[in-house]
Amino acid sequence: MKKYILKSSIAVLILTLAFVSCTDSFVDRDPVYSIDSENYFNSEEDYNKALIAAYDMLQSSYVNVLLGEIASDNTLSGGESANDVIGFQQVDEMTHTPINSNIKDIWNWMFAGVNRANYILEFKDKTDFEGKEQIIAEARFLRAYYHFELVKWFGGIPLKGDARFKLGDEKTIPRSSVAEVYAVIESDLIYAINNLSPTAPQTGRATKGAAQALLGKAYLYQEKFVDASNVLEDLIEDGNYSLVSNYNSIFENSGENGLESVFEVQYSDAEGAGFGCLQCSEGNVAVGFNGVRNYSGPLFDSGYSFNVPTQDAYDAYEVGDNRRDVAILDIEAWALSTGASYGRGYKHTGFFNRKYLPRQGDANLGDQNLTNPNNYRAIRYADVLLMAAEAFNRGGIDDAKARTYLNQVRRRAFGDTNHDISASGPALTDFILAERRLELMGEGHRFFDLVRTNRAASAITGFTPNKNEVFPIPFEEIQFSNGNWQQNTNY
Repeated sequence: MKKYILKSSIAVLILTLAFVSCTDSFVDRDPVYSIDSENYFNSEEDYNKALIAAYDMLQSSYVNVLLGEIASDNTLSGGESANDVIGFQQVDEMTHTPINSNIKDIWNWMFAGVNRANYILEFKDKTDFEGKEQIIAEARFLRAYYHFELVKWFGGIPLKGDARFKLGDEKTIPRSSVAEVYAVIESDLIYAINNLSPTAPQTGRATKGAAQALLGKAYLYQEKFVDASNVLEDLIEDGNYSLVSNYNSIFENSGENGLESVFEVQYSDAEGAGFGCLQCSEGNVAVGFNGVRNYSGPLFDSGYSFNVPTQDAYDAYEVGDNRRDVAILDIEAWALSTGASYGRGYKHTGFFNRKYLPRQGDANLGDQNLTNPNNYRAIRYADVLLMAAEAFNRGGIDDAKARTYLNQVRRRAFGDTNHDISASGPALTDFILAERRLELMGEGHRFFDLVRTNRAASAITGFTPNKNEVFPIPFEEIQFSNGNWQQNTNY
């Protein structure tokens, strides 16, 4: 398959657009063609191909998930040694600087996603056809998704509107404020809500519910609790999603795109990649990175032993909580019960991120550690319930409703009503935030939950207030901007 690889740094002229397969269903395509970017969008097919390319960069967000855990108190960096993926080690120890290739990947790849969405929106009026509103709405949802990742990682970022970034923009377009970025995110998602169907036209595409959930999250991050409660309650009352009864089933291949899935990043084992182009993989690279080092035994494949959960994370679960052994694999207990063998990596804790461990039986092409087909459950209905609970509670709106949503999640976790929470006010807030850790363990949200609730400094070793709330803009971007962009504080 011929690929047109998008240059992802803003400071590099973007001339080409990559149309590559993305996975199941809609995004499972294999187009071979060349384009002139200024004389494109002459048919519905052109818009659909451009939309596939905009979805494709979601697969690169595997590193966002890995580092969202490693930066938190949930996991340690792991790996083979202290020199194994230095960028991961630095983030774990909160010693990262503007020269960090893994943080740079997040900046580059998420801006590549923005630019691909902007490409569609720049030419949104060129050709008319029935159903184009769906494509434009999906492009705006995707742009909001990428912008949200960028603003939570880096703070204020440059914005270009409905146009692609071009060489020289870094010297003239300033970094927008965080509020300005969120205003664009909100506008895009409101448009998406009004123009997307509750049911995806094909597996993997954005829905009205996905846009509602992401908008609710964006409001919650800004502490717009009334707005968050309204949009999240609308989503809940629509009745299109529900908690599955078996928590374990969510994270197996058979549980992908299920009743609890509001939005998933689609992966497949259709194409391999190499370490020279990890973002080229159609598989979930994070899964191989999470794998047990030198593993031999049932159910799992081996991997690189990064992102290892801490004893504190394991001990955070109450007795009887069915989620603990789904979220975290106790490798010593597993080896005792199954006869499996394994190696000990750097910062070995004895625990692994079981939700996203490589499973045996996948027909991986190329390096099996880089092509695992495990979808990333980006937004689950349980997350929606907990966000709604938080909005109703922290906004002082309705603690009874907050408890209802919280306890729905807890009843699934324990299989009974004996563990319901009856607290109110700040005590209820603590329970909700603790529940987010337990329910979403290993899914990449913990660091940002700690930051936005001002709890990071007390929870994360080495965290420096007024600095580590965001990550540094890559050194090259600051340098290329010729003084137009200021580095984040204290980096």
